[in-house]
Amino acid sequence: MTYDNLKLTIDANIAVLEINRPKKLNALNRATIQELHEAFKSLKDNDEVRAIILTGTGEKAFVAGADISEFADYSVEEGKDLAAKGQETVFDYIANFPKPVIAAVNGFALGGGLELAMSAHIRVASDNAKMGLPETSLGVIPGYGGTQRLPQLVGKGRAFEMIMTAGMIDAETAKNYGLVNHATTQDELMELAQKITGKILRNSSQAIKAAIKAVNANDEDGVDGFKEEINAFGEAFGTSDFKEGTQAFLNKEKPKFS
Repeated sequence: MTYDNLKLTIDANIAVLEINRPKKLNALNRATIQELHEAFKSLKDNDEVRAIILTGTGEKAFVAGADISEFADYSVEEGKDLAAKGQETVFDYIANFPKPVIAAVNGFALGGGLELAMSAHIRVASDNAKMGLPETSLGVIPGYGGTQRLPQLVGKGRAFEMIMTAGMIDAETAKNYGLVNHATTQDELMELAQKITGKILRNSSQAIKAAIKAVNANDEDGVDGFKEEINAFGEAFGTSDFKEGTQAFLNKEKPKFS
């Protein structure tokens, strides 16, 4: 598929998906959100792809936020619909994606951009990254999961401070907060993302898919995460990857997962 606002390359089982609106600092408009959904949907069904690296074109911005001009005149109901559809089609979709998603945060990740990065399973940031949720300075609150995912990652107190002050933090602070897994230089950002992804690809895709589901179950209301883990653990015994992994271990060989 071809996209107006994204760039997609696939190599060695890794898809690199770039938000490609550099003149707008890769801001999310409706068209980009729709293309993100279509891209991830196609990657889900692509057996060649085992992991995705999500980033922004250029060095200035991962995603500098939402395109405010599109919703400045929205009504209450339109605002609710905007948030609901965005969460369903992109942000929650990525968070529950069955293949690992690594966000490589280069430059500004603000508002919807930080929410997009938080939807990924793993985050790495370059030393020029600036992250924040500035929505309260516009008279609104984060609407793409920011009030939910940020406290889970950094704790309630820090989340309140970031949201209430509408301020930005740098990559090192984000690392200390637990918002990103690693901070590195601009030149080494994609190399680090590729290195982490390479380590992931050595392991069972079947097991990783089950692990993503089990970890996310802990955040769902009315769902017992421990029961989800027990069920997924037991079901793993019936997979081809379990047989391959255990036999390779017993034979002191490297596994060749399907």
